[in-house]
Amino acid sequence: MNKRIPFLLVPIVALAALASSVAVAQQAPKPENLIKWRQSAYQVIAWNTGRIKASVDGNYDKDDVIKAANTIAALANTGLGSLFPAGTETGKGWHDTTAKPELFKDGAKVGELNANFAKEANELAKVALTGDVGAIKEQHGKLTKACKACHDNFRNAS
Repeated sequence: MNKRIPFLLVPIVALAALASSVAVAQQAPKPENLIKWRQSAYQVIAWNTGRIKASVDGNYDKDDVIKAANTIAALANTGLGSLFPAGTETGKGWHDTTAKPELFKDGAKVGELNANFAKEANELAKVALTGDVGAIKEQHGKLTKACKACHDNFRNAS
């Protein structure tokens, strides 16, 4: 008896394996993973915002400011709102979520605040390229006001 896999069976098995992996990949992430991902993204934004502030208030490093501003802009344009689906109003990621329930009810306001955050982040990335410390400080202030606006509306004090 020939124990080799028939030649035509190989592509069929490979196709079935691919189809099952695609089905697994399309499953919705667990709420705790979504909470972890958003907590992580906002920690990276906070860290880079702090790097910019430290640089413009201390020993200015243009390259570091550009890198930090580009990181913030990149994250601001990833669709962070998709990390706040229904079912993640409560729960724990790295720690308990601090999102207020209102965030999940006022999509128009959240969208407006998110768009403003992205606009200010993109502008900061542009201004960082100039090396004008005064302009960077001013735009950094606009960015942090955009952050605060969302926190004031949709984040519980932690």
